Amino acid sequence: MAVLALLDIFSLLISVLIWLMIAQFVLSLLLTFNVINMHSPGVSGLWRALDSLLEPIYRPVRRLVPPVGGMDFSPMVVIILLNVLKKVVTAAAIASIT
Repeated sequence: MAVLALLDIFSLLISVLIWLMIAQFVLSLLLTFNVINMHSPGVSGLWRALDSLLEPIYRPVRRLVPPVGGMDFSPMVVIILLNVLKKVVTAAAIASIT
């Protein structure tokens, strides 16, 4: 039973991380199209918080996958890798239970 609880916590953390990445992507689109601007303290604070949380995760991927045509694909690669990791850990946990 402890394995299932740890698996649920791990899955929740991965999901929260993915949602943070999606929030950063949406925020970057809003900034790019001037819907919101960085002069607002709330927006700049949110951007700095998301950047400080996610940049250490993106950095190793950015070394392997450089920007293509000015587009940064590292968030997409990280989301795919996190989903693969979640499936592998889930399969291993289920195998250890049975």
